[in-house]
Amino acid sequence: MGIFNFWRKTSHFFSPEESEKIVEAVRHAEKQTSGEIRVYIESHCRFVDPLDRAVELFGGLHMEKTTDRNGVLVYVAMKDRQLAIFGDEGIHLKVGDNFWTAEVQKMINQFNSANYAEGIAEIIKEIGDALRYHFPYDRLNDKNELPDDIVFGK
Repeated sequence: MGIFNFWRKTSHFFSPEESEKIVEAVRHAEKQTSGEIRVYIESHCRFVDPLDRAVELFGGLHMEKTTDRNGVLVYVAMKDRQLAIFGDEGIHLKVGDNFWTAEVQKMINQFNSANYAEGIAEIIKEIGDALRYHFPYDRLNDKNELPDDIVFGK
């Protein structure tokens, strides 16, 4: 549940190849866990605190409805240069605040080098690793509970 600002401005979001890289990272991560990962990108954060916005979007995307409460939302407001990662209670109880804070910092480091898609894909992989460890894939009972595509807001 970490929050931070990143400091470099971007003039566009993602190329089709970059978008596909992010979606593929989600798909690959989810093949190894019962957890669910969503990515939400918008221009501006409507709230002062991007974590508050992530929590609002988490509910709006019905991410709390996963069986094990192990959904994770990666939120980025590109023009406002804000981001947050919000994990539902199932995964948050397993990894804690320090994990989210470290992941956000890694994403900021990538963003500071203008590696936006790479930074998001890398964090998705690491979140997927944590989900796999705590919520391994069960091929008999697992189903994809949420879409894997990137959600683009305003």
